[in-house]
Amino acid sequence: MDVNWFPGHMAKTLREMRDHIKQVDLVVETCDARIPESSRNPELDRLLGTKPRILVLNKADLADPVQTSRWLDYYQKAQIPVLACEGNRRTSLEPLRKLIIAMNQHKIDAAKAKGRLIRPIRVMVVGIPNTGKSTIINALCGKKIAATADRPGVTRHANWSKSGSELELLDTPGVLWPKLGSPSSQRRLAASGAIKDDVLPIEEIAMEVLFDLSQDYPQKIQDRYKLEQLNEEPLQLMEAACRRRGCLLPGNKPDYTRFAVLFLDELRAGKIGRITLERPVQS
Repeated sequence: MDVNWFPGHMAKTLREMRDHIKQVDLVVETCDARIPESSRNPELDRLLGTKPRILVLNKADLADPVQTSRWLDYYQKAQIPVLACEGNRRTSLEPLRKLIIAMNQHKIDAAKAKGRLIRPIRVMVVGIPNTGKSTIINALCGKKIAATADRPGVTRHANWSKSGSELELLDTPGVLWPKLGSPSSQRRLAASGAIKDDVLPIEEIAMEVLFDLSQDYPQKIQDRYKLEQLNEEPLQLMEAACRRRGCLLPGNKPDYTRFAVLFLDELRAGKIGRITLERPVQS
């Protein structure tokens, strides 16, 4: 599998981001806590330059908490301001609000010292599709302002929103990059829902990710798909899971497409359990 999915609106969004960067004080970059490295767009490093940034490991309620802790340590050692949160739970965003204000406190103090009106901190929220940018903005604003859905491509235009008197938030469309890294990174992006299913070989993705999880979380896979043992070959494992879940075609043949849809839906909804699909490199 070699995924190259870069619609025209993504190229346009990258161009618009270059202009928006000049208008903001800070950038919040969202990634998926289940795939923290694969869900970070390398184009953003070049685009943002030295602009202050906070990395948010969103959907932490779906990720393995042990691995999330390791990822937080990994980024902190790299001197990247980082937080884990559950974008759909408002209270989990309070540390983010406090960190945004703390990182801009010097500007607030300078304005006070000169007797100037303190304007809201302008924050651009960026990230790849389906990492919860709009959900985070809604939580910070305390109401539904930005459209959300558990699929990529919902936000198509940049939109400003106010969060009290302290913050102005710019929601931007999710942006992938033209070449999506290694095959394993591509699989993880596809499995998380960052890329639309109708442009991908979902049977292949489901098979490989199911096998990966059987190595890292064998008990969760056995429990969810009621498997007495885990096959050591990806296709055999998928066939066994197909049969246990009743995904069959006439003639008792496995229906791999039906199972792939079911498996990916359950993975994205957290029904398999709290899992993380990649580990930080240990220094």
